[in-house]
Amino acid sequence: MQQRQFGGTLGSSMVPDGSTSFRVWAPRAQQVAVIFPESDRPAAALQPEDDGYFSGTVAGVGHGDRYWYLLDNTLERPDPASRHQPDGVHGPSQIVDPDRFQWQTTDWHGLALEEYLIYELHVGACTPQGTFDGVIERLDYLVELGITAVELMPVAQFPGSRNWGYDGTFPFAPQNSYGGPDGLKRLVDACHARGLAVVLDVVYNHLGPEGNYLHAFGPYFTNRYHTLWGDAVNFDGPDSDPVRLFFITNALYWITEYRIDALRLDAVHGIYDFSACHILQELQQAVEQRAAELGRPAYLIAESDLNDLRLISSQEQGGFGLAAQWCDDFHHSLRTLLTNDRRGYYADYGEFAHLAKAFSDGFVLDGCYSRFRRRCHGSSSAAVSPCRLLVCSQNHDQVGNRARGERLHEHLSLDQLKLAAVTVLLSPYLPLLFMGEEYGETAPFPYFVSHGDPDLVAAVRSGRQQEFADFAGEAVPDPQDEQTFLSARLDPEQRYSGRQRELFAWYCALIRLRKEQQLTACADRRLLQMITDEPNQVLILIRRRSTDELICLFNYSDQRQTISSDTLSGSLQVLLDSAGATAPGGTIDAYVTRSESWLTLPPFSAMVCRKD
Repeated sequence: MQQRQFGGTLGSSMVPDGSTSFRVWAPRAQQVAVIFPESDRPAAALQPEDDGYFSGTVAGVGHGDRYWYLLDNTLERPDPASRHQPDGVHGPSQIVDPDRFQWQTTDWHGLALEEYLIYELHVGACTPQGTFDGVIERLDYLVELGITAVELMPVAQFPGSRNWGYDGTFPFAPQNSYGGPDGLKRLVDACHARGLAVVLDVVYNHLGPEGNYLHAFGPYFTNRYHTLWGDAVNFDGPDSDPVRLFFITNALYWITEYRIDALRLDAVHGIYDFSACHILQELQQAVEQRAAELGRPAYLIAESDLNDLRLISSQEQGGFGLAAQWCDDFHHSLRTLLTNDRRGYYADYGEFAHLAKAFSDGFVLDGCYSRFRRRCHGSSSAAVSPCRLLVCSQNHDQVGNRARGERLHEHLSLDQLKLAAVTVLLSPYLPLLFMGEEYGETAPFPYFVSHGDPDLVAAVRSGRQQEFADFAGEAVPDPQDEQTFLSARLDPEQRYSGRQRELFAWYCALIRLRKEQQLTACADRRLLQMITDEPNQVLILIRRRSTDELICLFNYSDQRQTISSDTLSGSLQVLLDSAGATAPGGTIDAYVTRSESWLTLPPFSAMVCRKD
């Protein structure tokens, strides 16, 4: 398929002779000029191009200089493609010279996607500093834990200093309160120096409500579609080509200038595009081309609740060709089975058979009827490589979108938490951990903002209260209150005491086992066998290798279960036992003909064995 040719640049760009070029799409303006509020130089008029673009080069301005676009001699607006907003969303943009940053890690060539073991974190809440540099201080800990990829929740400039990141309004500008462009580059550089890939969460389905100045420039948005978060982006209407270019350029910018390894595309079910070449397909084409030019992999990973295989199907098969996508069904099946929560979209899950199907096929709703949606939903992922589906037991959405933002430890026993961990980490899929889950962090992760518009603050407060009006007894924290944000700050020292110490040791052992046994190398569905005992809620996952078998046994019931199977007959080396009854390296002789030798699993437990 012929890829559309992308021409020109966006925003401000340093020129070798010391001047700066500017280029902006502003079809709603008749005239565009650049003004510099910190100097007395006159406004510099930009020249119109085709398709509503304006461009020009200004001598004597460069790195660190601040500027506005002046539209029709009336409106002063920041640059839609601003590289830095040092004074926040309402202030002027700042010119950034990317060549001033000196990268220290020059031999980074990326990781294969199947090697990703992802740790999702929020920059502001992850450390006391709440900055990119603060995260750097946590990287050695993540390496020791066994993490291979760090996923940053969105860092595009948002209003104020506290936000989940999904209210960003300047897609090209790293958050000023986190450390801006240089801070993010230092973090990426430090990750690569330690062998860690970096996944950046980007939001292409909407922009936040405060500081969104794109309406003055052109039809970036459309009222033909509606999202839960604001105006839908105009990806397929009149004048949509430059809008598509804007977001494609943004993706290439992160991958190229910041050396990001993968982009997590937020809620692609909120991206509406009915053109012949979907924006995600075109985005994938552009990223593939850029990755080939850079000589290192770059991946697009979609978050979606559509269970639509077209996201990751090849473009030759009529799909978009993305590298991987979320499999929320795995999380929902696991959580509902362990907590019995059936509210909201959890109504479609809760049976042992659902988790078994998630293990074997990926999507549970694969075209069958959804009680929550009251219609059939999804497509089958049974034939897809497991390494193209991402699973978890917790993430920012599943924790933070609860009324109080409480974590899973409030609902599960230690045994159940250990069972949830082994379910995710020894599944055949790509695993994701949410910051702090590895030791049972007690801090919640509630929704928080720091908007400056009083009317918007009131609307957000009211919206949160209404959202959870049916949840009796659930106090909703005030999202604008700084204390709500501070309550989310991690305390990793918790991993040294009590049941959290035991949980942390269990996560470390699981991750170590996953790597030692090279589980990503044997995730081929043809080498996997699954045995289920639905009445007793026991699942056996067998991974066949060239010289042995790896056998994972899971008991999701609250009763001790006895297991008799021809598959388990013989001498088994125990690698991990969540109940601690058999030390790692111990041997069990289990024979189907001798009932006294049959394996038993305590309630909510798991065991991993190797059989030669």
